[in-house]
Amino acid sequence: MRRPAMLLALVLDALGEPPTRLHPVVGMGTFLKAARGRWRGRTPAAQGREGAVGWALGAGGVVGAAGLGTRLPGGWITQGLLLKPLLARRALFAAVAEVQAALAADDLPEARRLLAWHLVSRETGDLSAAEVAGAAVESLAENLSDSVVAPLLWFRVGGLPLAALYRYANTADAMWGYRTPELEYAGKLAARADDLLNLAPARLTALCALLAALPAGLDAPGAWRVWRQDARKTASPNAGHPMSAFAGALGVRLDKRGVYVLNPAGRSPQGADLPRALRLARWTLTLATLTLLLPGRLLPGGRHA
Repeated sequence: MRRPAMLLALVLDALGEPPTRLHPVVGMGTFLKAARGRWRGRTPAAQGREGAVGWALGAGGVVGAAGLGTRLPGGWITQGLLLKPLLARRALFAAVAEVQAALAADDLPEARRLLAWHLVSRETGDLSAAEVAGAAVESLAENLSDSVVAPLLWFRVGGLPLAALYRYANTADAMWGYRTPELEYAGKLAARADDLLNLAPARLTALCALLAALPAGLDAPGAWRVWRQDARKTASPNAGHPMSAFAGALGVRLDKRGVYVLNPAGRSPQGADLPRALRLARWTLTLATLTLLLPGRLLPGGRHA
């Protein structure tokens, strides 16, 4: 039942997002924002407890609600309908295309604005055109794993409850997982859970990007070389894997100012690289989906529906 549900969810994703008031990921964000507003801890230990309790309560609610969803009539069609809002393929690809269009029109301020609005949390006001293009490639690679491949993988493994738990963990990390005085301790569980749940998806995405480079007309040996040498250069144990594979396949240097440089021998990225990156992303997702559609006995960990 899970394989046809996955395909249906991907087809439905092409139609866009459900209304905000009905979107489960928006609901997760609303809960996390409210929970953060209740924090009162002044010591690291108290902050850590508050963050852990808030995260766990939300996780329990999400898994419970998803479990109820698995009992609804309609079989794989219902499951596909409920899985679809946990994916963000169309939104991600559209956001990168908007940044590319602004760069193609030589409208750097608009490209910076779109990058900040859709794709990154860093300050974009002083980024060069090359840095904007590079950041869009980074976000495309990382979010292809986080927002598409990972929910599909965890749905294949554990159905709707595990896919929903992953999306909640990823949303919590995006909102709480920062090393700031306020969030360093309160967001620790959120960050660790997201790291754990992204170990397999990030590496699957990188592997599929490597294999996809050939049909995408890009540099497969370069993807392998840069993935092998630069995957661990990011603070995240996972983000560097798909990002470095994309950097190598595209032959570009991805430089987050003062934080990391992936493929330092590559050329500066340009707006014209974004259509190539999107082509690579589409091929990568195709291969990842085909992998996850394999019969359960061929997947690591045993048999799944």
